[in-house]
Amino acid sequence: MTVDPVDRLLEEATTGASIIKNRAALRFDYMPRVIKHRDDEQEQVAQTLLPVLKGSRPSNLLVYGRPGTGKTLVVRRVLVKVQAKAAGGGFPIRLVYANSKNETTLYGLLVSFGRQLGLNEKRIPSTGLSISEVFRRLVNEIKERSINAVFVIDEIDHLARITSRSHKDILYQMTRANERLGDGSLTLVGISNDLAFKDGLDPRVISSLGEEEIVFASYTTGQIRLILEERVADSLERTDAAEPAALNLCAAMAGSEHGDARRAIDTLRVAAEAAEREGAASITPGHVRAAAAKMEERKEIAALRSYPLHEKLLVIAVMRSPGASTGEVYAAYRDLCRRTGQRSLTQRRATQMLSEVEMSGIVSGRITHQGMHGRTKKFRLLVAAETVSEALGEDLALSELL
Repeated sequence: MTVDPVDRLLEEATTGASIIKNRAALRFDYMPRVIKHRDDEQEQVAQTLLPVLKGSRPSNLLVYGRPGTGKTLVVRRVLVKVQAKAAGGGFPIRLVYANSKNETTLYGLLVSFGRQLGLNEKRIPSTGLSISEVFRRLVNEIKERSINAVFVIDEIDHLARITSRSHKDILYQMTRANERLGDGSLTLVGISNDLAFKDGLDPRVISSLGEEEIVFASYTTGQIRLILEERVADSLERTDAAEPAALNLCAAMAGSEHGDARRAIDTLRVAAEAAEREGAASITPGHVRAAAAKMEERKEIAALRSYPLHEKLLVIAVMRSPGASTGEVYAAYRDLCRRTGQRSLTQRRATQMLSEVEMSGIVSGRITHQGMHGRTKKFRLLVAAETVSEALGEDLALSELL
């Protein structure tokens, strides 16, 4: 008798032993009871925001650090505690949060802030207004209700790039909003993975945005190991459901990648799910290696598929011309545009997009010296050509180019 594969999986899921008791604890956005190795940073963030509890406007704050160093976790935890402390008092405080990468437009970001301030669709529609009008309505709401608002913008470097492209000075308007507020206040807390993102900002914005700055250092391998132990205790049925060697390997791999605790937790989650599907009693180093390989491959494919068309064409241009200079990549890109019936971007804009792709780790640009001819930048793929073909091959407009 043939057993239906779906029925078999459902039966195993409901009757088989599980090593995972709390899957939420294996997510990067899980809020643990204690944030390890970040006491000093929590104190610094809290001290910056303390004036809001006393009726004063806090300084604007920029929080820097590599991905997976606990920046967002610390800021959100402090905000929750400040909000709880302020609850029931006579001083209206509103702490609102948005990740600028999750909002594809400036308009969407401002609408997100408006909704959290209580402005409904009628007062701020999802479409149809100018950016300046949406921001004016936000400021009026803060002013009329005497709100002391703290706008937390995660990945603020992405917002800075959007404003640069669109030539909208929304960051400048935010940093100058208090000049228009009699009662109430607006404080910005920016979180960024890029220590150099301010270099491209208007000097007027830099002076007021970075009133206070905190840099989060990368975690060490030993610190990541302790973080993983805590997550195991919160998420697995037994503390021995993850072999010590598996945790050591998971921490070591993340430690070698600039101390990314988020990456380590994600790897542990995928490894735990693989072990559970196999019916294994514990997570082994083999599960960790397989999880890391799977995550790396899928991350690159997902990133490539998310690129706009012209960034995809630039990646293909680099793939077809390994070691090519910026000018040579642009020439190859223009040829690809011609073949696909696209209007090519200017070389300056294409070069900017190539730099953005480079930041994501898909391509690498290396400055080389050519003697009396000066310096040039040479580009190459950092992922396998097969990965590019798999990611972009489903696009009929690109498949013939691969």
